[in-house]
Amino acid sequence: MRLRMKPIQEIYSLLSQPRKVVVTMHQKPDPDAMGSSLALANVLTQLGHQVTVISPTNWPEFLKWMPGAKAVIDYESAREKGNKFLDDTEWLFCLDFNALHRTKHMAAKLAEIKCLKILIDHHEEPETASFDYGISLTSKSSTSEMIYDFIVDSGHESLINTDVAACLYAGIIGDTGSFRFPSTSPAVHRMAADLLQRGLNHTAVHEYLYDNFLEDRLKFIGHILLHRMEVLYEYNTALIAIPKSDLIKFNIRTGDTEGLVNYPLTIQGIRLSGLVIDRDEERKWSFRSKGKIDVNTFARKYFNGGGHFNASGGRSADSLRETVQKFKKAMIENASQLQ
Repeated sequence: MRLRMKPIQEIYSLLSQPRKVVVTMHQKPDPDAMGSSLALANVLTQLGHQVTVISPTNWPEFLKWMPGAKAVIDYESAREKGNKFLDDTEWLFCLDFNALHRTKHMAAKLAEIKCLKILIDHHEEPETASFDYGISLTSKSSTSEMIYDFIVDSGHESLINTDVAACLYAGIIGDTGSFRFPSTSPAVHRMAADLLQRGLNHTAVHEYLYDNFLEDRLKFIGHILLHRMEVLYEYNTALIAIPKSDLIKFNIRTGDTEGLVNYPLTIQGIRLSGLVIDRDEERKWSFRSKGKIDVNTFARKYFNGGGHFNASGGRSADSLRETVQKFKKAMIENASQLQ
């Protein structure tokens, strides 16, 4: 076990020596995870490194437009192929996750391999002992913003081409809610301006991410908001509980529930939103909040999760009914903080 994680700046001078590199991300990657990974891979390839991007699981259809996405290995469906690259790699970049278990079935392999491990992430309470070098800044809007900083600070901003810019922009708008979340700092807007000056087609990126779904998804959202959303006004909270039967009925694919947890926050007075989905192996939770409601601590305490202060996730082995009851009980226990 490593004694401490060395500063990311210490690898800048090492970037000029070509190496075998694997870039990976958390399971079920979102725009930030995939965008930051593909952007970094592009730049490292330009520097002469042999780079392979591995996702622990499959990813949404609306991310497949990203430059480089076709070459990404889905570890869950191609484990032998993924292990070969992991066994041979000299450097492992771990992006947009704070602990190895966030990579699902890859976690044991990542812990086992002896390469140099580098963390770049913005989630709370990083598992720093698992990494040789790295940076973890919860103040950053996204890992994509951090990759942009990494490229610029290491002296390689000239390598930010339109492909890199598109991937980074997708990541920041995904994690900032198109610049509306509190994490949107002046630096984020300066970054976006720089990407635009480099030739970014921002309209196309928005259309790829938000206007790129099947009809079934829109019908699914209408059904969920009408039949599965429960508003708990006494706790300024809304809950959406989705049974597996709904996923089957509307042919829901990976990524189709992205952003659904944010809908209840548009209701006047609602400050906490919880979304739970009945998956095969467990119940998956997403939490979003406004203001001073800390859903990172909430998710860690009640649902084996974590993330950010206003956005986090969790999981439960209980049935859908049981985990919903646990959520409502937690509302009673935290009533004073929700007023």
